[in-house]
Amino acid sequence: MDKTHQTAVVIIPPKSMWEPIQTIRRAHDKQFRRWMPHLTLLYPFAPKRAYKDVLPELAQVGWEQRPFELTLSTFRSFRHAHESYTVWLEPEPKAAVVGLHAALVKALPQFGDTGSFRDGFSPHLSVGQVEGTAKVRRLLSELQAGWRPLRFEVNEVALISRKDPPNDIFQVDQSVRLEG
Repeated sequence: MDKTHQTAVVIIPPKSMWEPIQTIRRAHDKQFRRWMPHLTLLYPFAPKRAYKDVLPELAQVGWEQRPFELTLSTFRSFRHAHESYTVWLEPEPKAAVVGLHAALVKALPQFGDTGSFRDGFSPHLSVGQVEGTAKVRRLLSELQAGWRPLRFEVNEVALISRKDPPNDIFQVDQSVRLEG
């Protein structure tokens, strides 16, 4: 099956919790306009025209997975080439998101790209990018000092898509409930 960078399966925090995240992203995230706050599970994903082909597997995963609580309380960073960094919030318990991701990849192995990194799948909610080791340390310290943890229940995953520029803002197409 084809894959596209115009769709994804994600966890989206409740909109009532977006503002503190969006305040940070507005200042630091070059993808602020395109993506809503989210934790990526599967990306790239099936084209919208193929949703009907993957929905049965997603529904089965939803039927088997229980809802769980997540807390976003700690800022971390990924280092990329040339001292560039992605700054992100770590979901806790991490194991709950890792387990959901594993169930999704088991059901739809052709979309397991998010687990193909050297250290495997690392659940995260990106809040920005920064250049330089001293800058990332300072930013992490500043963000952590002013942060109040956010706790929410994950009871669904969202299938999101975007169009080509200039209308390239991700929108929720469908949600799959976690029933357990």
